[in-house]
Amino acid sequence: MCLKLKDDKYILGIESSCDDTAAAVINNGVVLSNVVATQEIHKAYGGVVPELASRAHQQNIVPVVHEALRQANIDKKDLSAIAYTQGPGLMGSLLVGASFSKSVAMGLNIPLIPVNHMQAHILAHFIKSEAQTMPEFPFIALTISGGHTQLVKVSDYFKMEIIGETLDDAVGEAFDKSAKILDLPYPGGPLIDKYAQKGDPHRFPFPKPKVGPLEFSFSGLKTAVLYFIERETKADPDFVSKNIDDICAGIQFTIVEYLMDKLKNAVEETGINRIAIGGGVSANSGIRKALKEAEKKYGWKTHIPLFEYCTDNAAMIAVVGELKLKHGSIEVTSTLSKARLKF
Repeated sequence: MCLKLKDDKYILGIESSCDDTAAAVINNGVVLSNVVATQEIHKAYGGVVPELASRAHQQNIVPVVHEALRQANIDKKDLSAIAYTQGPGLMGSLLVGASFSKSVAMGLNIPLIPVNHMQAHILAHFIKSEAQTMPEFPFIALTISGGHTQLVKVSDYFKMEIIGETLDDAVGEAFDKSAKILDLPYPGGPLIDKYAQKGDPHRFPFPKPKVGPLEFSFSGLKTAVLYFIERETKADPDFVSKNIDDICAGIQFTIVEYLMDKLKNAVEETGINRIAIGGGVSANSGIRKALKEAEKKYGWKTHIPLFEYCTDNAAMIAVVGELKLKHGSIEVTSTLSKARLKF
């Protein structure tokens, strides 16, 4: 079958790796639409329930794609290619997005482009916008999300090497699990950030895990928070409510300092002082502030994505699809990627 390519290329991106159903249209690096349907049902369970997530994707994907096309002011027949999240992510959620994308691409006879979710978080920096700058190659990417914490050396759009990653939990999980210990509603990470901005980060210090210079570990930090709260609430049952700002400030300060320590090590080891962050936790105000301060203190060039490109979104999937088209890296496939990220 001969796949048709159009001169004026409109790329539809579809993202369904976890609990957000998203669709976006991009043209020459400019986002024309970026629609996200968030699943509220998981709040009642304190975390994402995979089966419920996949069912919600089935309900949301058609109206979300329809709205993305409407906002972009194009018809589905104007599409040049479809890019979709191949993995990593929840298998059921990925299958919904993959099946929908494959059927539409087949019906329109246009290329189908699988995209690695974590690679997309990095390449989101190449979305054209006056509000964000594109990093020069090579650069160090810190990908921080609910499922991943990685240091990646990025030499080109599709030449990436993981130089450090977590040995156990991801940083987003550390935030959310700490919030759960504090009896904060899901998702708790943004709430820790909110309370931390009003607290004293030095009043309740927490230990930073000791692992290799480019490796991460967060399981010990979660345990330290748990034991601390159990100890203090035995003496005062209202301890958390009385000190929530300072507790959250201490947790966030420890995590941000830990991430910055690893970035310093990566810069020292590679000699690369261009830093880009990506993933849901890159929306955290503490890490964004720390990066800006490091830019002045160490002479780094830092790149921080717009908030709408931090959390799961389809614009980042679409831009990777467009880059693959431009650089001749189209792969039409019917298989899902492994859950573990490999570049």
